[in-house]
Amino acid sequence: MSEKQRTLAREATLSGKGLHTGINVTITFKPAPANNGYKFIRTDLPGQPVIDALADYVTEASRGTTLSHNGASVSTIEHVLAALSGLKIDNAFIELNGPEAPIMGGSSHKFVEAIKEAGIVELKEDRNYFQVRQKIVFSDEEHGVDLIVYPDDHFSINVLIDYNSRILGNQYAIIDTIDQFEKEISQCRTFVFFHELEPLFKAGLIKGGDLDNAIVILEKEASQEEFDRIAKLFNRPGINSHKAGILNNTELRFPNEPARHKLLDLIGDLALVGQPIKGKVVATRPGHYANTRLAKIIRQEIKKTQSKKDVPVYDPSQPPVYNIEQIKERLPHRYPFLLVDKIISLDENKVVGLKNVTGNEAFFQGHFPGEPIMPGVLIVEALAQTGGLLVLSGVDEPEKYSTYFLKIDKLKFKHKVVPGDTLLLKMELTEPLRRGIVAMYGQAFVGNNLVVEGEMVAQVIKNK
Repeated sequence: MSEKQRTLAREATLSGKGLHTGINVTITFKPAPANNGYKFIRTDLPGQPVIDALADYVTEASRGTTLSHNGASVSTIEHVLAALSGLKIDNAFIELNGPEAPIMGGSSHKFVEAIKEAGIVELKEDRNYFQVRQKIVFSDEEHGVDLIVYPDDHFSINVLIDYNSRILGNQYAIIDTIDQFEKEISQCRTFVFFHELEPLFKAGLIKGGDLDNAIVILEKEASQEEFDRIAKLFNRPGINSHKAGILNNTELRFPNEPARHKLLDLIGDLALVGQPIKGKVVATRPGHYANTRLAKIIRQEIKKTQSKKDVPVYDPSQPPVYNIEQIKERLPHRYPFLLVDKIISLDENKVVGLKNVTGNEAFFQGHFPGEPIMPGVLIVEALAQTGGLLVLSGVDEPEKYSTYFLKIDKLKFKHKVVPGDTLLLKMELTEPLRRGIVAMYGQAFVGNNLVVEGEMVAQVIKNK
């Protein structure tokens, strides 16, 4: 029996303050149709912009995960998404009348309670899992961070945290199945070290933080003067000095509650993949930046898998999007290095170009006499030029910009290209243009045969 997609039976509403902004916010979960995924809606902004809950739109991940899309942002969304993902809800509209999700006790528990009270219903459509086929890795050697996803027939997570803390020590947390989320993970609260409080507050963060929604860890005994200063910052009198440990002797819900909370955050951030995962996640020192980077890598794998099923079709009777003269208006390349003859398809995320390979190409004289083969580097250059046209289509006055490729990765050559071939060049965004940097996945086809594929990163720079 295949699993069916799920959504809420009816609306669920909660109100509370945002952890970092301190702003009172109301959040409403609403049912959504199949294949909708998770969508945040900023009801307080003109036009009520929709923010898709996808890793592509992560813009900040230092002390919480922030998404920006359609001219709007929403922050600290990881506990909300963890609740939905942990309850195996695939589709939901999430309305917010402010810029940040409410902290609601510092965990996912209150969101889980509200959603369960609203009820959960099955839809007719099957759940669309991403099945991990080969190991997927994000590593940051400098900070000792490793996140690895191994192939498996279900979703599970192992987490190890180590902050060089004599209070926390090394902590592990494990869930063998997502069904354990509600009882074992959802009520585990966020935590912070006492020495971080003042710098975070002065940086304009944790304005909504207090001892009710966070575990505060005192690494070493502090003076009453320090406690008084912190109490004044947070308008919380009555914080008294005591020995190192958990501030105000808050009782932990589990001996390894901090590690379990990191696991909760990881579930929420991996919800940004856009579909449930079948794979085993092993995470050492995870955090929002690493979590969302892993989610982006998985998103790229999904897009590549989908792209491989989507072989471009060329109909010569259809007029091109750009002919050769229009291409020359947008690209600086000229003979013998202009390697795109026309653009046959173009939207905001994908482009398909065409290169007719003839025996008159100058490079065939030397590559190779008696066995003419188009050099692989020139096929990659043709893809790069096609990708440049995709990127420049989204800027004003594209003739004033140039695209420079910074990185080519995982490049594979499958078949040779020879005189008489029609080369179809497909480039698709894997990450949107941000701060002048864009990531793309490229494929070149001859007929139905994939001849070249690879990942490319480029920078768009205005010409001097």
